[in-house]
Parts: sequence; structure tokens; C-alpha cells
Amino acid sequence: MNVKNRTIFSNDNLSVLRGIDTESVDLIYLDPPFNSNRNYAAPIGSDAAGAAFKDTWTLSDVDNAWHGEIADREPALYQAIHAAELTHGKGMKSYLIMMAVRLLEMKRVLKKTGSIYLHCDPTASHYLKTLMDSVFGKNHFKNEIVWNSATGVKNNVKTRFGRGHDIIFFYGMPKSKFNVQYEPLSEAYLKSHYTYTDEDGRRFRADNLNAPSTGGHRYEFLGVTRNWRMTEEQAHQWLAEGRIVHQTITPGSRVRIPSYKRYADESMGRPALDNWTDIGALNSQAKESTGYPTQKPVALLERIIKASSNKDEMVLDPFCGCATTCVAAERLQRHWIGIDVSPKAANLVRVRLEAEIGIFGDVIHRTDIPKRSEKLPNYRTHKHTLFGKQEGLCNGCRTQFPFRNMTVDHIVPQSQGGTDHEDNLQLLCGACNSTKGRGTQAELISRLKAQGVLR
Repeated sequence: MNVKNRTIFSNDNLSVLRGIDTESVDLIYLDPPFNSNRNYAAPIGSDAAGAAFKDTWTLSDVDNAWHGEIADREPALYQAIHAAELTHGKGMKSYLIMMAVRLLEMKRVLKKTGSIYLHCDPTASHYLKTLMDSVFGKNHFKNEIVWNSATGVKNNVKTRFGRGHDIIFFYGMPKSKFNVQYEPLSEAYLKSHYTYTDEDGRRFRADNLNAPSTGGHRYEFLGVTRNWRMTEEQAHQWLAEGRIVHQTITPGSRVRIPSYKRYADESMGRPALDNWTDIGALNSQAKESTGYPTQKPVALLERIIKASSNKDEMVLDPFCGCATTCVAAERLQRHWIGIDVSPKAANLVRVRLEAEIGIFGDVIHRTDIPKRSEKLPNYRTHKHTLFGKQEGLCNGCRTQFPFRNMTVDHIVPQSQGGTDHEDNLQLLCGACNSTKGRGTQAELISRLKAQGVLR
């Protein structure tokens, strides 16, 4: 891994992502702008004061090179974006292009055992789902998690139901790990399942000790002979420990059946489903609140990090904002990298980690773009492979040329974070290479159309 633990970058996350080593990250959580057509700013006087971002997207916000890069290299993905433009407009198209180029890099940096969680809301969730399916594969979709985040009415409920949730899309790579998470038992569940109370006031339920239809251990226990699931020795040990309840279990019955006394306070809880109601939205008066717009509670990130990573594994948040992911990862003894275009994020992570965990000097703040450490051959050695892939056609004018007339070119210029990896290389004829210069592939295509070379 070419980036150290506890590093936060203040830079465009696309450039930083392009500089992170391939298959080096175990878990990605991202909470990007939602295309909500709102502007956000932290209150003056809060820890996050000065942090602001707009969440309104137009084509002027999108690098023209991204259009061409996606259309040329990921045609199915571009078709999904084009469909969103037809149904929702150019603003949604711009937003999805911005997201798509970044998701492609996130897929590259994820390990084969890695997972990604994308946090969004109904504004763009349906379109983002098609992007995630296109990039990570529909077969790698795990869950659409509904986080019930509402603490009050957020919408005009006179014309529709109030919105009270966010969406978190969970995708896992081919060999992704998963650690089952548990949520506390609700009062309603306790009342319906733990229906007894002992002399100490502890709630318990009476668990059936009968063996399955085949197998078990047959003997007499407390006057009842049958096949039990435990050995006779274990039965008497539980009896001595006060874990056997010997009472009428079925109302109206005179039969007293020994059962196992299982206490509610010993339960791990219920395995968490994809509808999370036990973690509320962050209250502005909460101790962990920084005043940052759209801040999420640490408990939410802790559940995600526990579920899809283990100790000392690398967690990445490419839109880290007020660094909640970094704080949660540090608490859980994970390594982490945060990226945010605002320098305020670096200050926030330092302040929060010092206040909550007691570390300060160990945080690394970088404003540069990392250099991938993967050893690569000279990029020109890919010429034969590229010639075969392109079937002898120039990737600019689409004209057939002899091998000797082709030159190897970087699709994403090196000045913009492009690397020497084969997937960033193409063959151009001499004329197209000269026309492109240090520009982008989209600029080359635009110039060729202006010259009448392409239609």
C-alpha cells in the first residue's frame, strides 16, 4: 500500500484515487453529495465553521474528458447515464458522470475481499443503483440498506408522506467478507419473546430442550423421560446453576416440562436486517456533533466497519467531510485514509481524533497526489497488445494504419493523474497524437469533429 495509515488528503478525490495502489483497500464508505439542489454551510462558531459545499450540478461542473472516457471505455455505463439524462435532465447526467469516473477508480483500488457502501437518498438513489450495477456487477449487490434517520418531520406532509430515511447500497467483491451484526432487542420483542421474570427481576424465555426428531440423549430428567438435546450430565449442571425452569409452559396444561432459562440481558440481540431503526440521526446537541452539514453518527459507521472489515484492515472514505469514518475506524483499530476537497476536513479530523481518542500528531495531512508503487514496464511495451485490441485502428480517427505508424498515448494525461497502466493506454496515428498533444481524449475527438475527420 503506497499511502500510510491515518492519512487525510485535501485534494480532488479523483486524482487521489488514481494515485492509490490497485487492490489495496479493504472497505470503502462514501457519502457523496446527493444532487439535492441545495447549498450547505456549517454554522459560525461550530467546529466545522467554514466548511461548505454546493449540491447542485450542471454540465459546467463536469470535465469534458469524463464524458469521452466513460463513453469510450464503459459503453454500458454511459448508456445508463444517458437514460438518466432522458428521464431526469442534464443536471442528473452531470452528477452521474462525476460519480461514475470515481466509482471506476474505487473498484480498482478495492481488494478481491473488499466491500463498498454508498450512502445516498431518494433524490438519486435509483440512478446510482444502475451505476453501481454497471461498475461492480449486479451479482455483487448485497443489500439496499434503509437507514431510518428521521428525528422529526422533514417535508411538507400535506401533499405526501414525510421522508424519514436514507439509502445505503452495499456491494461486495467476489471474495468479500461479512461479520454478522446485531441490533438491540426492541421492547415489543422482549414482551412477546421473553415472557417470564425471575426473582431478581431478570427477563427470560423458556427454551425447548427436546432433541430433534432423530438423535439426542434419552433419560429421565425431573420426572420426564424423553430424548433431550443435552447429555444427562449437562442437564444436572444447568439445574445446579439455576438455568432450568420446571413449570407449566402451555397455558391450561398440567404437564410441567423442564426448559432452559435464557435471559434477555445475555442475548447478543437480533441479527441486523437491512432496515436500520436502532441508530438515529445525529442531534445538533450531541457531544459528537461538529456542526458539519450532513454529518452522520459514529454508530452508523461503526456498524458498517465492523460488518465488512477486520482489525488493521484499510478503510477509505473519498468524501470524508468531517471525518466520521476516520474516527470510527480509529476506534475499531482499523487503518484509514480520508479524502476531501476542503482543507477543513483535515482540521476536523485532527480535532476530533485528539478529543475523542487522544491522538493528534500521528495524523498525516497531504495536499499532493500519491504515486502508485506498482512496478510497471515501460508503457511503450504494450504497443503490440494495444494494436491487437484496437485491431489496427487509430483510437482517434478510427482509420487503419500499419503497426509502425502507431504511437502509444495516455488516455488520461499524466498531468491529470493518468498512469502507465495498460487500461490507460491507447494507440494513435501520428496525426491524431499531434492533434491531441497534452489534451484529453474528449478534446481530441472534439477537434477531429471540428476538422471534419469524424462526424
